[in-house]
Amino acid sequence: MTRMSSPGDSIPRQDVLDFLVKRAENDAAIVYTEAIVTDYESAQGYPQQARLITQRQIEAWKPVVEAIRKEGAVSIMQMFHCGRMAWPEINPANRIIAPSAINPRQKNFFTDEPYPVPDEMSTFDIQHVITGFVETARGAVAAGFDGIEIHGAHGYLINTFLSSYSNRRTDHYGGSVENRYRFAHEVIQAVRQVVPADRLLTFRISNWGGVDMEVSLFEDKAEWQQIIKMLSKEPIDAISVSTYGYSKKAFGTNQTMARVTREATDLPIMICGRIYDRATAEDALKDADIILSAKSILLNPNWVDDIRRDKELPLYKSEEANVAYTDDPLP
Repeated sequence: MTRMSSPGDSIPRQDVLDFLVKRAENDAAIVYTEAIVTDYESAQGYPQQARLITQRQIEAWKPVVEAIRKEGAVSIMQMFHCGRMAWPEINPANRIIAPSAINPRQKNFFTDEPYPVPDEMSTFDIQHVITGFVETARGAVAAGFDGIEIHGAHGYLINTFLSSYSNRRTDHYGGSVENRYRFAHEVIQAVRQVVPADRLLTFRISNWGGVDMEVSLFEDKAEWQQIIKMLSKEPIDAISVSTYGYSKKAFGTNQTMARVTREATDLPIMICGRIYDRATAEDALKDADIILSAKSILLNPNWVDDIRRDKELPLYKSEEANVAYTDDPLP
């Protein structure tokens, strides 16, 4: 989950690092970091976000990764660039960048002000951002992570390139689906070069964003599946599909997003979205290979064991997970 847990030097608080280890101790098979921003210029979207490109940051993560591995779990560093979902004051470069100079309709959750219009990225900006993804991946490898996830979902930078809703470019990064996909392709290819073959590389994608949530970011099932097919040709190990409800029907069809995705790829599919108890977990696995949890495992350290025991469990509301964005210690 996106977090704001770094009191300084872009390193998460100790209780946040301990929280990750505790989930591994309690039998989570995969433990993700919070989404980590990819450079010191324009990637940051929220205050106090973590980075992984300095030696001090790498050293802070090493014992966490070692402890997760000791418990038999897989550690994955998730990285992203927030793109237009930011405000200039918190970015070192005091600017916001995006594929096109289009700001979200929705107000900023934290400032209750309109998002500023971002700078349309130049070719130099694009190459600079790709370098940030590469350097962050290098940091994760140096810290010992088992895998790396490129976050291309939720209306952040890569997602805004993929979607015609936010990408109105007329160069070779805009227009056709193939052109809008180009930036994601270049990020994946560049990152894979620095990620050893024995480490996982996954890609996260969604049809919804953290702002303008009512908007379908892809036009229809055919466009979604075209992008999934292109992703399937990349040197990645799995596709992580983020939904706001795993069982909801997608693109006006009678199929779930996992089923629509499954038709277009042979890669393993991860799925999340309102999976909170054993029944929903087993149902979600009909068309996916791995289930992911955010709110449930954030708020319940014993969630995996509770699932095993088929315990009656609550479906948490987003507001209940706001502890993720505060200074309160995590359970």
